[in-house]
Amino acid sequence: MYRILVINPGSTSTKLALYEDETPLFTEVLRHSAGELVKYPYIADQYDFRFQALLGFLKACDVKLASLHAVVGRGGLMRPVQSGTYLVNERMVADLRAPQAREHASNLGALIAYQVAQVAGVPAFVVDPVAVDELEPIARISGLPEIPRVSLSHALNLKATGRRAAADLGRRYDELNLVIAHLGGGISVTAHRQGRMIDMNQALDGTGPFSPERAGGLPVGDLVRLCYSGKYTPEQMLKKLVGQGGLVAHLGTSSAQEVESRIEHGDEHARLVFEAMAYQIAKEIGAMATVLKGKVDAVVLTGGLANSDMLVNWIKERVSWIAPVLLYPGEDEMLTMAQGALRVLRGEEEAQAY
Repeated sequence: MYRILVINPGSTSTKLALYEDETPLFTEVLRHSAGELVKYPYIADQYDFRFQALLGFLKACDVKLASLHAVVGRGGLMRPVQSGTYLVNERMVADLRAPQAREHASNLGALIAYQVAQVAGVPAFVVDPVAVDELEPIARISGLPEIPRVSLSHALNLKATGRRAAADLGRRYDELNLVIAHLGGGISVTAHRQGRMIDMNQALDGTGPFSPERAGGLPVGDLVRLCYSGKYTPEQMLKKLVGQGGLVAHLGTSSAQEVESRIEHGDEHARLVFEAMAYQIAKEIGAMATVLKGKVDAVVLTGGLANSDMLVNWIKERVSWIAPVLLYPGEDEMLTMAQGALRVLRGEEEAQAY
């Protein structure tokens, strides 16, 4: 039996879970107030604060680091990598701490896991980080050579859901062609051909559908003109794209439940915007079906927004002709990360070198 600590940093919280094999001994969310975080100019600067908060919690719960067999952190915006479980090493830590590294709370996952593992004397891993890159050369070409298309997605849940859908279909993941859409605060719509995620929208701050808090693809010329209008700083513009875009920009909330409540009370504008999000998701699913040349075994919907019957039904109306639609609401990132470490500890999979 293996004991694994899982660490998943978010923008204002750090999720923790302790597993014995696949069985959770506890799960906890350490909340971090805006007042606590405002003193740190960059996300990487929060590392020691969050590490100490984690150690304090483990001590209060009488969790001995010596009892651990591995620590797993959420994989962040590192260099592009293939899918798999990676041993955290000094090179990965240096890349995530580099001044030019892109800002994302998930970057702290590997950093904190590595430090805890060093103290415990056990390996630290990341599993299917957001930088998983299996794009084919043709998918990387954009209209400007200075701005190639890049692979940034909710790879952890997308890959796990692909394996789950394959099992339910009685097939192997590497035998199937799937279009999988992760529907959450950000939205990733991806084409999976025989176990490889060969194309996607850039879900962090790039293209594709707008989401509860992200602007998605925009008319580029108008975006450039807005950037140079003098109304906004570069930082403010980036915040408009990620954090203040999508449902937040149109309706002042990122909560799908709140939007549905407004619709049920007769808010036609809320209905239009919410259905427009479903419309854009469906369009992106159609685009990924063309990547697979129409040979799609299933369209798979996952993530928190997949709990919305209203949104899911609008999407189904537009894409059910492509292939059967499979639904896996929510996500279980903590268990998925623990399972990635378990496959290595059990000798079922070899840890990848970063």
